[in-house]
Amino acid sequence: MTKARTYRWTVLSSNGSLTSDQGEKIKAMAEELTISPILAEILVRRDISTFEKARAYFRSDIANLHDPYLMFGMQKAVERIRTAISRKEHILVYGDYDVDGTNGTTLLWTFMKSIGGNVSYFIPERQKEGYGLSDAGLARVRESNPALIVTVDCGITSVAQVDAAAEAGIDVVICDHHEPGPEIPRAVAVLDPLQKECSYPYKSLCGCGVAFKLIQALSRVEEFRDTLEQAGEESLDKYLQFAALATTADIVPLTGENRVIARLGLELINTQPVPGLQALIDTAGLTPGKINSGQTVFVIAPRINAVGRLGDAKRAVQLLAAESYSEALAVAKILEEENIERRKIDQGTFEEADTIVKQTKMGDDSSIVLHKEDWHPGVIGIVASRLVEQYYRPTIMLTTVDGIAKGSARSVSGFNIYEAIKKCESLLVQFGGHKYAAGLTVERGNVEAFREAFSKVAAETLTDELLIPELRIDAEISLGEISPKFLRVLAQFAPFGPENMRPVFAVRDAAIAGTPRIVGKNHLKFKVRKGTFVIDAIGFGLGHLLEKLRPGMTGLDLAFSLDENEYRGEVVPQLKIRDIIVHQEA
Repeated sequence: MTKARTYRWTVLSSNGSLTSDQGEKIKAMAEELTISPILAEILVRRDISTFEKARAYFRSDIANLHDPYLMFGMQKAVERIRTAISRKEHILVYGDYDVDGTNGTTLLWTFMKSIGGNVSYFIPERQKEGYGLSDAGLARVRESNPALIVTVDCGITSVAQVDAAAEAGIDVVICDHHEPGPEIPRAVAVLDPLQKECSYPYKSLCGCGVAFKLIQALSRVEEFRDTLEQAGEESLDKYLQFAALATTADIVPLTGENRVIARLGLELINTQPVPGLQALIDTAGLTPGKINSGQTVFVIAPRINAVGRLGDAKRAVQLLAAESYSEALAVAKILEEENIERRKIDQGTFEEADTIVKQTKMGDDSSIVLHKEDWHPGVIGIVASRLVEQYYRPTIMLTTVDGIAKGSARSVSGFNIYEAIKKCESLLVQFGGHKYAAGLTVERGNVEAFREAFSKVAAETLTDELLIPELRIDAEISLGEISPKFLRVLAQFAPFGPENMRPVFAVRDAAIAGTPRIVGKNHLKFKVRKGTFVIDAIGFGLGHLLEKLRPGMTGLDLAFSLDENEYRGEVVPQLKIRDIIVHQEA
């Protein structure tokens, strides 16, 4: 059960905090777009402050994407791939085993085949080769004698491996989005917007997003453009689906280019999905045509990840690249079975970890660092995320693989876990990642010393306030403002994700109409009254609050997002409750 938690509310919408310039922009946006001033204010706070920006936000088009040749290294990458294809050299796409890596691999592999490339792919096995362009992985791929390796979602820190490849006569092009180390690999070309030398206007692409920019650039090469036009693939629509799935699942900001990619890709997934995604949608029991970013993150992505966590992630590429529905469905059923098995292992590991935290009272500390010899390496990242949800502490889960401790780290808002781990790097074999998630390797004999060092960094960095989850309220509203038009405009804020979250609203001094009850698996269902307006409300997982509520209770402050609920053919607005402040005891 998820721990009952107190949130600290931060109300973003407050006239006292607006500058006169912001106030004028809000007024202008409300008038130009003919929308509620509340929605106009939310847009301005998200830097959508002109009509042109609003048009790009609400009417995303592939033309809104930046020129791929603005990315440092792009020209060199295109020239090397072009040469490899003209010479019929063997190109090998080297990906990662998560959703970003497998989608990026599928995208590059299928695209380069479509323009005449002699291309294969390789996804390392988590327990055999480990993450990224490793020594073991490089040894495996050298057996197939590639002339060129193109990495996706990995490679930016693989300095020694790229040197080893060069010594073996293999060129490397890197497509990555992770933080570079102190030394950039000496590859033929390195595509990573986070490089100091790179002035690309958008820095938050996922690995598959970087790969999409590469195929955008390749599609402009004259001979490749002609080939694509003859095959009817010049729109790159198929590849946008892979990029959208990876972008939403990799939890990168859904702003700028990422939002364009996600929005366009989701539209295609809902109207003309590739066979692999259609099979995933069907086996997962989702409603075709109504797939949103939340479902890609919490339903589709775990099924793709499952095969990489428990076995061979190449099956995910086989699924995504399937040319027929029957072929895709056969693989999708395997993914479904492995996801069920993954959930069992996940739950067992979580229960063990949760017991340790309770017994050691580690949940009262500023961070959680756990190590157990036999935890499955494929689920420790998931369990770390669940422990963050449970205790709201930066969490590192470690297991032992081939005599060395390997782990996954997850963080809380306001705590850069990559930088915190970096401060302990003298105790590590290697590490990598970004602000909220990272991977690391530690000698078994150094685990306890690392735990102490990391805990010290966390304790020095995290304030009491940062250890209470923040609930950001976009605006306080009255129930009467929730009109059909308000909901229609709000729906166009999607797709939702980091830095473009579903807006959260608050209503003060509301009352309960009728009798609250529990529905489904511990969901709180009731009606809210404010003045003459009554509206349905549901709090998923908030059944523990029932004992605090009673029919007719007044003086409630409610934080919620807005949704629509369809019941017996009728669509009605519904408050999706995030938190309740009760000002009187039941």
